[in-house]
Amino acid sequence: MNLNLENGWQILPIGGDTDTAYMGIKSDQKVFLKRNTSPFLAALSLEEIAPRLIWTKRISTGDTLTAQEWLNGRSLYRSEMGQKSVSDLLYKVHHTPVLKKMLIQVGGKVVTPIDLVRKYFEGLPDDLNQHPLLNKVANYLKDNQPGLKSDFYEVCHGDLNHKNWLLSDKEKLYLVDWESARIADPASDLSMLMCQYVPRKNWEQWLRQYGLEVNRDLWYRIYWYSLINLLLDVKYYHQRGRFTEMNQDILKISELINELNF
Repeated sequence: MNLNLENGWQILPIGGDTDTAYMGIKSDQKVFLKRNTSPFLAALSLEEIAPRLIWTKRISTGDTLTAQEWLNGRSLYRSEMGQKSVSDLLYKVHHTPVLKKMLIQVGGKVVTPIDLVRKYFEGLPDDLNQHPLLNKVANYLKDNQPGLKSDFYEVCHGDLNHKNWLLSDKEKLYLVDWESARIADPASDLSMLMCQYVPRKNWEQWLRQYGLEVNRDLWYRIYWYSLINLLLDVKYYHQRGRFTEMNQDILKISELINELNF
């Protein structure tokens, strides 16, 4: 794609669903380029949560282009997601006041439990809507939302797939791909990560490693968000015909509600 940069830049697309990420090469300079990313990236760069922002410019197409430091490294493996470096960086995301202030300033969306329930039911295919287990869980979640006040919401990443954690060749960990960033209950992030990567028997230990004292209210929020995130994943996989992954998440839902004596 022609990004209309000045002469001398070689632009190479990087694989991804959105077709907005590129490698830019000019002489001995190499940068990571992305179209129309959030202005929130500047704050993430300053806090060293995302790779260093080098410049931002508006190009002739009307798009905004950002250039970040190109880092040699790799995504985390699934088996590494329980490490303390991961929980430490996520704690920093959730507890850095300037990030929350900046995300609010650039129009960051507040996402509440009912927003997630509505997202699940919106355009829900009939076979999922009529699935006895999924329907029972979804309606329970709608009627029994966690009560954390929005005053205690923080910046949440919203897509903590292991591929969004970048470990540089200098062993510095970054969190990338912030398109799903929102102001929300931090438990929505924690449960997303734990449900995917932390064995159930280690959940309490991981939460303490993150920095929380585990109590009844926290457990309820973790379970609530685990279930709604799994429902949303089931819907996502169903829409894309990825039925093996969908059924794996339905099994996880069944296991969780059995623990809750649903």
